Amino acid sequence: MSKQAILVTGGCGFIGSNFVRYLLADGQFDGIVVNLDALTYAGNPANLADFAEDSRYVMVEGSIGDEDGVSRLLDGYSISAVVNFAAESHVDRSIDSPEPFFDTNVTGTLRLLQAVRKYWKELSAEEASAFRFLHVSTDEVYGSLLPEDPAFSEENPHRPNSPYSASKAASDHIVRAYHHTYGLPVVTTNCSNNYGPFQFPEKLIPLMILNALEGKDLPIYGDGMNIRDWLYVEDHCSAIYEVLQRGRVGETYNIGGKCERPNIEIVDQICSFLDEEDPREDGSTYKDLKKFVTDRPGHDRRYAIDATKIETELGWTPAETFETGIRKTILWYLENREWCEDIASQKYQRQRIGTKV
Repeated sequence: MSKQAILVTGGCGFIGSNFVRYLLADGQFDGIVVNLDALTYAGNPANLADFAEDSRYVMVEGSIGDEDGVSRLLDGYSISAVVNFAAESHVDRSIDSPEPFFDTNVTGTLRLLQAVRKYWKELSAEEASAFRFLHVSTDEVYGSLLPEDPAFSEENPHRPNSPYSASKAASDHIVRAYHHTYGLPVVTTNCSNNYGPFQFPEKLIPLMILNALEGKDLPIYGDGMNIRDWLYVEDHCSAIYEVLQRGRVGETYNIGGKCERPNIEIVDQICSFLDEEDPREDGSTYKDLKKFVTDRPGHDRRYAIDATKIETELGWTPAETFETGIRKTILWYLENREWCEDIASQKYQRQRIGTKV
């Protein structure tokens, strides 16, 4: 993948920005990374501000739904791969307002694929063969598991239970159709719950960390026994890069952290770590802030990923345990209070770095 140009969509979001950082900081990729992001509420250009002057990085404000704009980027930078992170991704927001999720995740993905297909058809035979479109998706498309059920494999049918997961399931199907109908060289990844630096604080782990530090309630849905498989974001990025380089065209790869935990255990572990690293002034434990709240409508009980396929085919396994990953994550939030304050004040939404498509 060296000496090439990758188009990363949604590269100012949580996972997207970590992937851009992985490419540019890792040293194994010495091409150009073009970041196309609509800079909606979860897109924070400050996540990549330290690369703003890097000649290998190009920031462009724009939407995946803008076919003409995407086409200009593909042609202008001779893009050799597209990694599609761009998505609305918060279940609670999708329950309150489903339409934006279908606008971006379904219609936006369709228009992105249209632009990519037109571009790909004009490439030389060698370039077309090497080109890849990698679609980043979620384990939520598979639905919910009972405690005794085996983990999701790539053979599980899509059974989404929220507007968010339904929109992502639809996008998975569109990507698959563009390969089988038009021959577009695609690969899809379905990941478990990510956590790590730069995560927008509407998600469980950063929300608990920041609420705890501010002395606010730690809201826990239902009985707190909803189980997720937790994946450290840098492990996810390394897996995506392996799939981009060596994954089989037309295939789907599940990416998991081998780390099933109920939500209540996650909250307790965060509280215990903060009690040691940043104890409360009054001497009480952060666990005193826990508050059980009415469960989310249609809340899936359990997700779990069977990552056998990527492990056996590509030799990938997660480097972090939950214990090492959550420690890195909490320390990052403790050391980056200014980033957190900018999120809380929405200062980041007034920042614009780069050009418009």
